[in-house]
Amino acid sequence: MTGVDWNTVDGLASKKKRVLIVDDEQQIRTLLGAFFEKNGYNVALASCGDEARHLTTVYKIDLAVLDVVMPGEDGLSLCHYFRDILDLPVIMLTACSEEVDRIAGFDKGADDYVTKPFSPRELLARAQAVLRRASPRLIQGARSKVHYQFGCWTLKTDERILLDEDGVVMPLSTGEYRLLCTLVMRPHVVLTREQLLELSRGRAADGFNRSIDNMIGRIRRKIEADPKNPEFIKTIWGGGYMFSADIVTF
Repeated sequence: MTGVDWNTVDGLASKKKRVLIVDDEQQIRTLLGAFFEKNGYNVALASCGDEARHLTTVYKIDLAVLDVVMPGEDGLSLCHYFRDILDLPVIMLTACSEEVDRIAGFDKGADDYVTKPFSPRELLARAQAVLRRASPRLIQGARSKVHYQFGCWTLKTDERILLDEDGVVMPLSTGEYRLLCTLVMRPHVVLTREQLLELSRGRAADGFNRSIDNMIGRIRRKIEADPKNPEFIKTIWGGGYMFSADIVTF
């Protein structure tokens, strides 16, 4: 078999969840594909970004498992596409164990991160957890046609953009957009770092809640007149963060 590896048990009509596994190492693709099938999933396998993108036009994909380092388009770029355009849950695979690499993946919208070598059973457990935690509230909020206005800013969830008072778009990464939505949709509510991870990424905290602090800092630099004395996103010492502005929806 050349090109895309197809695995179409039960076809498009199946009620089984379909996992897309993207890895340039054939042995890993085959092993994981067989293991997920054995445990009740349909599987689509791709060796590169182009094949993965094509598969998403053919199949309904419920979860993507992406290798970070691949020829051509890397996993981080593909993760951004899956999250920003398709709103798919994503688990990243990497040989790197550095925290900075994992935070980079989370900033692109990844729901979880597994470091090679790993047990297929561990990956399956993480995949099941990600699928369980995929938040209907977040998906509904991200796709609804609601505009949230605060201060001089307007967050348009139908277009997934943030505009200033002159209608100029403020660029946000996928992670920043999801985190800002989580805060804006819950004004005057104190949210812990763990809750922000769970609500914005559909995953439980596992020691990487410092990535929330880093992302909050970046958002503040974009929306606050004085990031050191924020008007919108307040730090609640010992508690977490709170979006303190009043929201107008339309």
